[in-house]
Amino acid sequence: MTNHSSKPTLYIKSGCPWCREADNFLRSKGLSYEVRDVLIDPAAARRMQQLTGQTLTPSFEYGDFVVADFSVEEFVSALRQNPAKAEELGLA
Repeated sequence: MTNHSSKPTLYIKSGCPWCREADNFLRSKGLSYEVRDVLIDPAAARRMQQLTGQTLTPSFEYGDFVVADFSVEEFVSALRQNPAKAEELGLA
């Protein structure tokens, strides 16, 4: 479904403060990505649950780089552990 050439996806729930923080962070970095609200998009909710094994947001997908239920600090830590993905995303 998703591969490295496709846009990253941020799965959110409207009204979620952590999702708003993640969205603001990614936007501030100039990243181009899709936002999917799992409360109004059942297909996105199923996809996120399939990827992460849970229903918690925010969750981020870019190819095989998936970060589930994260704070901005946890996302930055995941990028540090995956420098090639950080570079591909322009977030190194």
